[in-house]
Amino acid sequence: MSDRPEDAEDWPLRDWSQRLRPPAGAEHAAEAEILYEDIHDDEEDELVAEPEELAEPEELVEPEELVEPEELVEPEELAEPEKGAEAEDVAAEAAPEYPVDPEHQPEPEPEVEPVAAPLPEDQHAEGEFRVPDGYAILEGEPTGQRRSVAIVVSRFNGEITNRLLDSALAELDGAGVAQQAVLVMPVPGAFELPIAAMALAKTRRYSCVIALGCVIRGETPHFDFVASEAASGLQLAGIETGVPVSFGLLTTDTAEQAEARVGKGAEAARTALEMADAFAQLRTTLAAARGQ
Repeated sequence: MSDRPEDAEDWPLRDWSQRLRPPAGAEHAAEAEILYEDIHDDEEDELVAEPEELAEPEELVEPEELVEPEELVEPEELAEPEKGAEAEDVAAEAAPEYPVDPEHQPEPEPEVEPVAAPLPEDQHAEGEFRVPDGYAILEGEPTGQRRSVAIVVSRFNGEITNRLLDSALAELDGAGVAQQAVLVMPVPGAFELPIAAMALAKTRRYSCVIALGCVIRGETPHFDFVASEAASGLQLAGIETGVPVSFGLLTTDTAEQAEARVGKGAEAARTALEMADAFAQLRTTLAAARGQ
């Protein structure tokens, strides 16, 4: 029996092929080495390519878009105007220069001096009073014969009250009142006129009392209180004593108005004399009626 295998025809090839076949385990080692080499080559390729993928300075940095100095900084709008002389110099430099035509320059307006408002005239209804015929009349006359007169005058606003006193004395002298029959009693102010007039009237030595003074309105209600109390007090003095007390107190808004009315002193003197004469006639009439 021959040692030749059954497939003798391909045996020499098989024998040769066994020689070329690598030993057991060698085939896997070769594949592992080839795979390692492939992996190693791939890793080297990736490591070499990594710097290009990780570093992207051009894409991440956008200087033109992030930094906008021209849009954020507005020096002309944010700058505050300079103060003082520097601001005037800057304004003069910035203002355009135009030629000035002397013919078209506006002429300065003339200064208008303030004109004092005219004083209002005394509002009185003119006309002569008359009593119808057929009625008894008791009317006094401003005569000064055999009459003694007392004058109480305020020292306050003396420039005005001095002229009031002069006017009253002149009227009394013209009416026939002797100088020795006149008593002048100065008092501090208009508020003291009533009590002085009351004291003089109670002596029963004077036919009438003339009260002279001046109160000018100020910034406070002082004027209203003084004028009101002086008027009511003077009236009360005449009512309680029965002696005529004339009202020669000026109550004005300004000193000019008071100066225009200094003639009220003479009016107060005539009023006092007329009322004194009327009261004298009344006493005579009553005495005659009692004697009958």
